[in-house]
Amino acid sequence: MTSGQSGGSRKTALVVGSDSKVAPAVRKVLPGWKIARADNNSAALEMLKAQPYDLVLTGEESSGKQDVELLRKIRIVRPHVRLIIITTESTPSDVIAAMRERAFSYFSQPYSMAVFEQMLHLATTGPVWDEGIEILSATPELIQLIARCDLKTADRLIQFIHEVSNLPPKEKEAVGFAFREMLMNAIEHGAQFNSTQHVEISYIRAKHMVLCRVKDPGEGFALDEVRHAAIMNPPTNPLRHTAIRDKQGLRPGGFGILLTRNIIDELIYGETGNEVVLIKYLKSDQLETN
Repeated sequence: MTSGQSGGSRKTALVVGSDSKVAPAVRKVLPGWKIARADNNSAALEMLKAQPYDLVLTGEESSGKQDVELLRKIRIVRPHVRLIIITTESTPSDVIAAMRERAFSYFSQPYSMAVFEQMLHLATTGPVWDEGIEILSATPELIQLIARCDLKTADRLIQFIHEVSNLPPKEKEAVGFAFREMLMNAIEHGAQFNSTQHVEISYIRAKHMVLCRVKDPGEGFALDEVRHAAIMNPPTNPLRHTAIRDKQGLRPGGFGILLTRNIIDELIYGETGNEVVLIKYLKSDQLETN
């Protein structure tokens, strides 16, 4: 159950601004929900003071910085409301500030409507008392955090990292894919989907490279022992791992390490195998100027 409403009452989403895409997405993903509208952040805050809402979605007319300030004020009157920031004006510092203030998710233009709709669904499920992501230290160049070992938290964290990575589209997609694969491996194989466990994450953005470190709470493994991964298939049998995964009751897949090695410049495992570092080097013509 989400904040402010009893189990039998109709859920309500507060949509801020005039974005024509948000309200239809809410109706599609959350049928039966009531949609309230606020012209701007000031009006939204006054409406939240007057009554609770289960979900708040900011508008594109305000910047990420302004939306974080709104979230700070909302936390005083509605500490558990879930808020998704949608903006056209954003910086990595804004994304970090949103994570610190426990925004549920963050989207800057252009963004994927499919991912946005998925996040809408995730925002309406699960407990409200623990948002699953804790920042230990953060600047736009170095972020250190811990995250709960469940798929919902992983999806939220992947979207935050996507937003904070100030990269050209091709490199952003490559880093995002690789980070997702290694994070999912850590949660599935390292933590065994145990939501009481946490993974450690570090993200470093240097001038000419991006580095991501993922450490899971498991005992680790030797890479040459993971016969359920495609990277260990012999050349004569490139799909051998699928039968092994089926026998072990694992989900379809197993291509993560192999694909990651093909798109990331360096993939480095620690001695025990429960820690991995991903490095993507950036050429001068790939660097963004903003």
